[in-house]
Amino acid sequence: MWKLARFLKPYWLAATLAPLCMLLEVCMDLLQPKYMASIVNDGIQTGNLAHIQHTGLLMVGTAMIGLIGGMGCTLFSSSASQSFGADLRKALFVKVQSFSFRMLDTFNSGSLVTRLTNDVVQVQNVVLMTLRILVRAPLLSVGSLIMAILISPMLALVLVAVIPILLAVLTFVIRKAFPLFANVQKRLDSVNNVMQENLTGIRVVKAFVRADFENNRFGRSNEALMDIATKATRIVALIMPLMMLIMNAGVAVVLWFGGQHVWNHSIQVGDLVAFINYVTQMLFSLLMVSMVLMNVSRAKASAERMNEVLDTDSETSNDAPATTSVIRHGEIVFDRVSFAYHADNEGGRSGGDISSASDSLVLKNVSFTVQPGTTVAILGATGSGKSSLVHLIPRLYDTTAGRILIDGTDIRRIDRKHLRTRIGMVLQEAILFTGTIRDNISFGKPDATQEEVEAAAKAAQAHDFIMAMPDGYQTLVGQRGVNLSGGQKQRISIARAILVKPPILILDDSTSAVDLGTEARIQQALKEQSASSTRIVIAQRISSVLEADTIIVLEDGAVVAEGNHEELFRSSAVYQDIYKSQLGEEAVVHG
Repeated sequence: MWKLARFLKPYWLAATLAPLCMLLEVCMDLLQPKYMASIVNDGIQTGNLAHIQHTGLLMVGTAMIGLIGGMGCTLFSSSASQSFGADLRKALFVKVQSFSFRMLDTFNSGSLVTRLTNDVVQVQNVVLMTLRILVRAPLLSVGSLIMAILISPMLALVLVAVIPILLAVLTFVIRKAFPLFANVQKRLDSVNNVMQENLTGIRVVKAFVRADFENNRFGRSNEALMDIATKATRIVALIMPLMMLIMNAGVAVVLWFGGQHVWNHSIQVGDLVAFINYVTQMLFSLLMVSMVLMNVSRAKASAERMNEVLDTDSETSNDAPATTSVIRHGEIVFDRVSFAYHADNEGGRSGGDISSASDSLVLKNVSFTVQPGTTVAILGATGSGKSSLVHLIPRLYDTTAGRILIDGTDIRRIDRKHLRTRIGMVLQEAILFTGTIRDNISFGKPDATQEEVEAAAKAAQAHDFIMAMPDGYQTLVGQRGVNLSGGQKQRISIARAILVKPPILILDDSTSAVDLGTEARIQQALKEQSASSTRIVIAQRISSVLEADTIIVLEDGAVVAEGNHEELFRSSAVYQDIYKSQLGEEAVVHG
């Protein structure tokens, strides 16, 4: 948890004032039993009413000062802990934004949600308790012990036997509870993951009448969380009765021996009352420490999970020295590129050895060149590596071996922000964000004018259906675009990519949900709007790529054919099979 202390550093003033205010409150609390002893010894036993009134007023005044200290501690500790939590949550979110797709595959979304919410709250609460209770309890314990020794060193020997027992019980419970709390957070990950998957795919669940199955799946995850949380809570619950038993036993022993000292006139009644108060304060303080340490034990598990995210290096970080303003024409060269999703990425940096790849290669020794301003189509069966190939260009993943060059520069030497701002990409799944249609189209260029937005929408054949909506471009898009059809979402995604006018435009099966006529109009508009751009198109329909300058055919992650339609039709059996499967035997004869 100490590694997270840097997030508290900007709020050092509040974090310093909180303990100081608590010190003031503790000092005032330590004076109260002393005043009480004075009232009993010098007021009640002697019948001195004036002394009782005077000391009573001192107790009230002391309590008021302690109240001010306590309120100050609460104010400053709350400010510091909330600010700490906000900064930590922001740092985690920013770190996640820097993750490559490979790292997003490692940390599932349910786990990341838990780490940014529940885990942050756990650590934030511990910071709050540390600045308040974990400051108050030790100070009050030490102060009470000192005051008790000053009253009666002989009676204070009782504490020598009680305190080690308390500490031993506390240590035992914490050691047992910590592993369980780590498992609680993991089970919470599972619950969040199941819930998130269900909410995302709720329409599929209803369409296939699988609500019962999903209920059972959630029930299993929920029960697993309940079981481990119950087990952890039971262990924690043991600490309270055990501590109370030890504490009450200690008070009983003090009363036994203290009564004998009063009988022998070696200690006054008021001093015995004060001594018992100090002992009670000290034991209750240790009880508070035990409860805080239990929360620290749980927060430690959360802190480790957050540090796991913060300490993860982004696999697509810039290779020094990163260069900018190098992408101008859009020439792309794949030089012996191989890729595996979970392979050791160092092979890609060294340029060759992939023998240590842990998974089978998705792409194998791929080499080709895309000339500036041309259209290249990628064809292949499902699972041939088409999407994986285009994901490597903007470094959503890094190569396992080989290199990719844009305009003669290795993409690992190009500043990552510059690289991605010069590439327009329409992913296979059309993702829209909550907001207006205009907000979604201008996502990559927030300062775009209305004319630019409309021009991009017209090129993507989206303008007409947008204007048919009651609010036009100000129509609100529901979460993930639920109020739009698949074809409408794809066209808005295409408009979003066109708007930034990139030198390189990648379309990953982005027209699968539109009809052939609309697709043809989009392709024609792309030629006109992005004539100078290099276009890489993945399409399932071979009719969509017949006019491409170059068609690259992938099979099992390797390039098996390359050329234009006429060349491939004559020379490639694989291309002929794809062509025949979609357009029929007659099309082959007349091809």
